[in-house]
Amino acid sequence: MGNDLAAFAKENGVKYFMISYTDLFSGQRAKLVPAQAIADMQKEGAGFAGFATWLDLTPAHPDMLAVPDPDSVIQLPWKKDVAWVAANCIMDDKEVDQAPRNTLKRVIAEAAAEGMHVKTGVEAEFFLISPDGSVISDQYDTASKPCYDQQAVMRRYDVIAEICDHMLALGWGPYQNDHEDANGQFEMNWRFDDALPTADKHSFFKFMVKSIAEKHGLRATFMPKPFQGLTGNGCHAHISVWDKSGKTNVFADNSMELGLSAKGKNFLGGIMKHASALAAITNPTVNSYKRINAPRTISGATWAPNTVTWTGNNRTHMVRVPGPGRFELRLPDGAANPYLLQAVIIAAGLDGIRSKADPGKRYDIDMYQYGHTVKGAPKLPLNLLDALREFDKDKSLKAALGEEFSSAYLKLKHQEWNSYASHFTQWERDHTLDI
Repeated sequence: MGNDLAAFAKENGVKYFMISYTDLFSGQRAKLVPAQAIADMQKEGAGFAGFATWLDLTPAHPDMLAVPDPDSVIQLPWKKDVAWVAANCIMDDKEVDQAPRNTLKRVIAEAAAEGMHVKTGVEAEFFLISPDGSVISDQYDTASKPCYDQQAVMRRYDVIAEICDHMLALGWGPYQNDHEDANGQFEMNWRFDDALPTADKHSFFKFMVKSIAEKHGLRATFMPKPFQGLTGNGCHAHISVWDKSGKTNVFADNSMELGLSAKGKNFLGGIMKHASALAAITNPTVNSYKRINAPRTISGATWAPNTVTWTGNNRTHMVRVPGPGRFELRLPDGAANPYLLQAVIIAAGLDGIRSKADPGKRYDIDMYQYGHTVKGAPKLPLNLLDALREFDKDKSLKAALGEEFSSAYLKLKHQEWNSYASHFTQWERDHTLDI
């Protein structure tokens, strides 16, 4: 994109920049900066009170400066006089270690130092719902097996096509859009990329989908399980590692099982080794555990894992290897922080490569029907508190992500859990009023 945002504004007719960063709870925070002031902001950053967002800071901390990364700039296709640009958080001339984008950049640099170039793609699922969030937006979308329903996807053609048109214009290489397994649910896929651009695109995608939905009088949600009885919103991640040139896939080896090289299996071993702790980041909300530990849905399957197992081309496991040279992690959900999702995958995989971790036995059974026959494979956490405790115990994963980040994340997430635990629910009245 070039390094001069002021020149970008002049060339593209941009009047305002959204200098944006993502906090620990996936909140997207931004300041709207006129193009006339962007040159100074590019050097010095836009000032934020970090405590006012979900970061472990106090009101006494100095300004946190969000310094825009010009390589990430995206002109809003639906509002051409505005451009979005991801920012790196700085305080007192030092990186804010707990900031998610900084955390990801650090882990990417570690991988690069060991000659590894991580490329990823994400499958971000979402629901189109009523503005008040109470129901899906399409009253006719009632099939018991609605996946790939062509009538339902065409009833939302205006929204889906507009989003896809924008991705085409941005050069993301979108290649398919479909109605997903829940009523009111959709998925849109675009080409994989290096981990940082994928995270930036993922962040922008969520912003774009919500904005276009609002434009059409609807609301979009990436909430993991917005409706009881319906399939939840996953955010499956496809992972491969390439050499320094970015041209040779070092995960690919046709002489090996499923076409996955020894290094690829070690990376996968790291994912399996850290899975229970990893869930605290890939499944970061109370609601997340209504998806990965859900009973059978109306459609017949949740399509979400609940056990730490891997397989070939089989969607009932936590990890599947759908083809040579890559694997799909099916654990993450729609609440996953775009930057922390990438960071924790790379951190766990790097540890797997360094320790030559074995992913364990491959299972090819239908886990939804025969999962009870698998002995010794860990169950995924039942709730956010269990996941946080697993993460806190995983010293090597915490160190890989950074002690400041890990401490801040655990502190704020425990506060969130305590808030949830103290919340009085109708369930309690229904089940204990007459005890």
